[in-house]
Amino acid sequence: MASVCFYFQVHQPFRLRRYSVDAHDPFYFDNDANRVILTKVANKCYRPATRMLLDLVRRHEGRFRISFSITSTALDQMQAWAPDVIDLFQQLVETGACEILGETSQHSLAFLFSRREFDAQVAEHEAHVKALFGTRPAIFRNTELTYHNELAWHLEQRGQYRGVICEGVDRLLGFRSPNYLYRPPAPPGGPGLHPVRLLLKNYRMSDDIAFRFSDRGWPGWPLDAATFAGWVDAINGDGFVCNLFMDYETLGEHQWAESGIFEFLNVLPDHIFATSAGANDFVTPSEAVNRVEPVGVYDVPEVISWADTERDLTAWLGNGMQEAAAQALYRLEDAIHERHARGEEHILSDWRRLTTSDHLYYMCTKYWADGDVHKYFSPYESPYDAYINFMNVVDDLRRRVGEREATVVPVA
Repeated sequence: MASVCFYFQVHQPFRLRRYSVDAHDPFYFDNDANRVILTKVANKCYRPATRMLLDLVRRHEGRFRISFSITSTALDQMQAWAPDVIDLFQQLVETGACEILGETSQHSLAFLFSRREFDAQVAEHEAHVKALFGTRPAIFRNTELTYHNELAWHLEQRGQYRGVICEGVDRLLGFRSPNYLYRPPAPPGGPGLHPVRLLLKNYRMSDDIAFRFSDRGWPGWPLDAATFAGWVDAINGDGFVCNLFMDYETLGEHQWAESGIFEFLNVLPDHIFATSAGANDFVTPSEAVNRVEPVGVYDVPEVISWADTERDLTAWLGNGMQEAAAQALYRLEDAIHERHARGEEHILSDWRRLTTSDHLYYMCTKYWADGDVHKYFSPYESPYDAYINFMNVVDDLRRRVGEREATVVPVA
């Protein structure tokens, strides 16, 4: 028996407006652009894809099962500009066949810089999910699947999360398969308080859908649902669960409707259920954790992610600009909380929106000249422009909290 575990990440950042070093106003975010982009993605992905998934759940009487992690930044924008999309997600959750996962509210890398801020954002996201969907997350996914052993140990101490989603990295797995469940190593000083289970992304099969589906140069093109269901069925004997983790925008935005992506997913459950005499199925992450015991330890002593071939942090913290920007932002944390406690209403939410990892991603210089995925997602002309714009905003935040030292020297 092989189970498919579908997980989709839903995220939209609050993009910055072009902010001059001389601006000195607290209006940092380009809500006109954010509204336009949210509306476009809702029309191409969120509405048609969620309607289709809702139909699949109903058509298969709940046997088709899925999960989502939806950032608070995305939920805020949907509530403002596409409330009907929230309603569609609520209908999915009400079927009982859709699980909402936990994460940081701001899609941030806070765990690497401030455990206090990480815990605050996790709690903020939990409250947001509870308010909108009436559920409390039991499975956690950190931003961009960033993970290392300390994250599991930290979550064990919180006592709520029973599983963590992360990347199945070849250099850490060795000969082993990502199609099993694993557990983290015991923390120093003894066993965990609430041992979590690790669900590892099968990146090859996930990327067949997320990145290669419309690539006419790929030997597997065109990919049909029967072929893919056969690949899932072949897992039997070398695993129990095929974790297909990807951005939700894969459906209709990254892989356009013209590619056939909707038709592929619309018939995939039929083919999954038809293999192995009907034994193969779909599970949510919580169901996988309940059903399957871990087969061993997945030891992750360094930070991994689901980005690029390196599966590391270099997309966000791989150059001096990114490191400087992150350090400058988190150095303001105590002063921001102090001002917020003294009644400055929006300063904490402004600062938190700046912790969104996309702002660092826009500064990535890896492969920029080749026009790769990093350039595709950036609203800036160059990583340097992204850095200057971000630091101008941070400099204004520094001014608001009363710091005198400038963060960045403007360059003509």
